[in-house]
Amino acid sequence: MAGTQRMARVIDVLGEMFVDLTAGLTRSPARTAVEHGKQSVLLVTAVWERRGVGSVKVTTLIPENPGRGLPLIHGIVALTDLETGRITALLDGAELTAVRTGAVAALATRFCTAADTDDLAVVGAGVQARALIRAVSVVRPIRTVRIFSRTRGGADQLADEVRSTMGIRVTVCDSARTAVADAPIICTATSTSDSTPVVAAEWVARGAHVNVIGGTHPDAIELDPALLRDAVTVVEDRATALDGAGEVRAALAAGMLGVDDLRELGRVVGGEVVVGGRRSVLRTVGMAIEDTAGAVALHDKGGAPDEWD
Repeated sequence: MAGTQRMARVIDVLGEMFVDLTAGLTRSPARTAVEHGKQSVLLVTAVWERRGVGSVKVTTLIPENPGRGLPLIHGIVALTDLETGRITALLDGAELTAVRTGAVAALATRFCTAADTDDLAVVGAGVQARALIRAVSVVRPIRTVRIFSRTRGGADQLADEVRSTMGIRVTVCDSARTAVADAPIICTATSTSDSTPVVAAEWVARGAHVNVIGGTHPDAIELDPALLRDAVTVVEDRATALDGAGEVRAALAAGMLGVDDLRELGRVVGGEVVVGGRRSVLRTVGMAIEDTAGAVALHDKGGAPDEWD
């Protein structure tokens, strides 16, 4: 229960932050990236003025790491009190990234799906997939989960963990198509660097909601951009999506949607945009202010993410 309460806290605080972001009460500066080959080191910093806090995050993203049995992301986040300048908390950057990204997806799921939706499909089986299952299960009564991963062993391991720790019925599927077929909630969280979709548009059921999380660079695509033509397309921030969301960039380039068709998450949370049973897509890229908000939520409640189980 403690873990569920903490995740609910992160989701709620992120919702508060996104409303502030849309209202112009806070902002999230662009990330500074130092690239060397396919690898990168990111420095992100953001201030949430109304909460009186700021954060600095240093993180590395190494695409080859999953093949080595290592996390894709390593890093650290320092939370700072703006009034005193005191560093109030140090958090593991990879854990915080997974938790707050899962919380963003859960926040969108809360506003884009019916309250009794209980079936979830996940494409991917890494750290982020685990966080997504836990976060979405906080906002919806998930009873069944379908998992597909190109690495069958990873999918089996995640399935065993979810069964044993959450008591949810899990099926490991042999294809992404089988996993997502008729699923009302779909989450994609892969480390793809390809522009070929992992999930085709015709596989996604009418009225389904898709959280698109993964990809290792701005033109990587998990979901067929054609789906955005008829879906309510939700992004954290328009400018951020234009810079780093592969599906959005591809759909815009092909004339499938316009910039004005992008609905910012803060407006969904604030009630200005209502999905109303239509097919919907959240394409998240990640923003520095999300780390700040997530760190605030965790620091206020105490306990690290890996202590939640």
